[in-house]
Amino acid sequence: MSPSKMGSSGGSSDREGSENGLEEIAITGGGGDGEKVEVSGWVYHIGVNSIGHEYCHLRFLCLSGKYVSMFKRNPRKQPGIKPIRKGVIGPTLKVEEVGRRRINEGDFYVLRFYNRLDETKKGEIACASAEDARKWMEAFDQAKQQADNDLTRGGSRHKLNVESEINLEGHRPRVRRYAHGLKKLIKIGKGPELLLRKSSNLGRSMSSKYLEEHQGDAIEAHEWKCVRTVNGIRIFEDMISSKGAKGFLVTAVGVVDANLDIVFEIVLSLDQHKRYEWDMLTGDLELVDSVNGHYDVVYGTHDPKYLSRGQSKRDFVFSRQWFRGQDGSYTIIQFPIVHKKRPPKSGFRRTKINPSIWEIRRLNTSPSSRDSKCLVTQMLELHPGGWGLWKKRRCSDFEKTIPYTLLCQVAGLREYFGANPALTYDSSTTISNISNASSVSSEFEDSEVQEEFYDAIAADESLEDEDSDDDDEISQGGKVKLKNVAWAIASMTMKRSSGSLMSSELDGKSAPISIDASQFQGTLHRGKGDNDSNSWTAVGGHGFMIRGKTYLKDSDKIIGGDPLLKLLAVDWFKADSTVDKVALHPKSLAQSEAGRKLPFILVINLQVPAKPNYNLVLYYGAERPVNKKSLLGKFVDGTDTFRDSRFKLIPSIAEGYWMVKRAVGTKACLLGKAVTCRYLRQDNFLEIGVDIGSSSVARSIISLVLGYVTSIVVDLAILIEAREEEELPEYILGTVRLNRVRLDSAMPL
Repeated sequence: MSPSKMGSSGGSSDREGSENGLEEIAITGGGGDGEKVEVSGWVYHIGVNSIGHEYCHLRFLCLSGKYVSMFKRNPRKQPGIKPIRKGVIGPTLKVEEVGRRRINEGDFYVLRFYNRLDETKKGEIACASAEDARKWMEAFDQAKQQADNDLTRGGSRHKLNVESEINLEGHRPRVRRYAHGLKKLIKIGKGPELLLRKSSNLGRSMSSKYLEEHQGDAIEAHEWKCVRTVNGIRIFEDMISSKGAKGFLVTAVGVVDANLDIVFEIVLSLDQHKRYEWDMLTGDLELVDSVNGHYDVVYGTHDPKYLSRGQSKRDFVFSRQWFRGQDGSYTIIQFPIVHKKRPPKSGFRRTKINPSIWEIRRLNTSPSSRDSKCLVTQMLELHPGGWGLWKKRRCSDFEKTIPYTLLCQVAGLREYFGANPALTYDSSTTISNISNASSVSSEFEDSEVQEEFYDAIAADESLEDEDSDDDDEISQGGKVKLKNVAWAIASMTMKRSSGSLMSSELDGKSAPISIDASQFQGTLHRGKGDNDSNSWTAVGGHGFMIRGKTYLKDSDKIIGGDPLLKLLAVDWFKADSTVDKVALHPKSLAQSEAGRKLPFILVINLQVPAKPNYNLVLYYGAERPVNKKSLLGKFVDGTDTFRDSRFKLIPSIAEGYWMVKRAVGTKACLLGKAVTCRYLRQDNFLEIGVDIGSSSVARSIISLVLGYVTSIVVDLAILIEAREEEELPEYILGTVRLNRVRLDSAMPL
């Protein structure tokens, strides 16, 4: 069945209207204080039925506040229609980007929903474009925050208890009539027919808060110098040679007048006709292998006559790995590889494409502006010989090379979107007011049973009859401003405030104890200096940027000060399966005699997916008990939902291969949103188990890091995100530097 037929059969007026573009994906503004998030639009519900056949149903999904329903038809056109599935967004809901997947000869972007306490309860929906997937992610994130706020305030009489969150079994009862419509809808995109025929119809972001400029939260040693302008694109060279790089780092930077989501899709697209319009080198590409939704392998051919004469045709194989950051920016890593499905071919000269990284991030624009701009960067690793000659203008042959052609791809993209203005703006954005709409929340208030959304969209065999549809089934932060404050002055300011910080976050009335580092030993030894290998060292917070006192007003960030907690020891374990509750193990520092005497221990258990699995366990100690009324006290003794929303980590590769540096980045990450975190609060410790393998994006990044782990030095800073005036400025809980860790040194647990 062709994609154009998937949403057109059935003959209902609802879908006939969509063929004319009358039905559109609708996403409202929302998410502010007291403002309900309302979203509706066409998606694809994908799964496996009771006889093992894959299905892909076109469904209309509605989200209002924390309530979600799924329909076979649009309820705004058929007010009496009942939802086939419905549920409530609970605190254990996790939404993960699975990535791109080939469905019925088309590329779709898949989102996975699951309960972090029971991952067998899961379901998937697919979107036609990267932007649609991103906006649904943002909508569910806002709705989940709203539900969390309701529970925290205790104002909702539908407060979910533990039993209802984890009890997901049983038949879903029939529900009463759903709301007749949604109010104040901002319509984005086209209906299901055009949704299938065209991979992207993208518009502006649904909320200005997602327009924050991408800035790193760790200080990097780069000095980019513009060495030439080619076709209106600036080309920079990194004047500081980073250790681990095999050549010079060169980057092409340009502003593209288009939405970052569609730029991302165009760069990834293998459509020959599209690539011919902007890419003179890698226009002929074909898919060799799709490893997962964030990783594939492609094969390409190139006729060198467009660059020079008298050379044989060339072919190449390279891998592509991509992911989207929490700030919405995209990163695409391209690396030459050897693949058994594409051995050297007669008549072609096998060549290696330069290792490169695409970075696509949104630029700030005026809220009233219709412009949609993004900054596109392509970074290459070049051999020093050819690059040096080109800079000195002794040789013009560089402009006939593959690296030069790759650097010109940014210019090609810019001109491509300039010649296709329909891809730049969302001309279909309209506002519609629908009167006499029933309250979605009141509908659920009358229901006898409240269901969880991740159960409502799961591929449950017992409900395949009510969800089946024969006519469409298919078988198979903010700107960084130092305000001219010198590093030394900023550091002194942080040190002066360390005393008040200690007394506010820790119990200042209790006498501090003396922590003797020699009493605490981990399986990974403490290094004597930065040149030491397979070790850890304690570092200060001066290499990280954190939220300042006035962050809520002007987004100012300041240089971090000394950590609140002292790093005691680091364990490096290996096991056949993921290991939780390390702090309860007899070998754990928390169970030692010295550990039991400490007022408080924070245990960070980073669970690294590999063969075997690894556990990097960090132990941080406090010299005083935790102040129960402080932000740290609320975090230590708070709910898992609160912890997930505040637990933040800032990574920084201090030394290592440049591609690993760019992949890891320096942007702060809310770990509770990115991966599954499990918390264990007992006695004098809190353990945070970070399951890196719970996210396909995190798995991809960690697999890259593990390939270079013996040659990299990584710094980590752990924080509790400050969101209220009284919580500012932020402070760093703890830091660690890991020096060239060897995998074979991990001890069995």
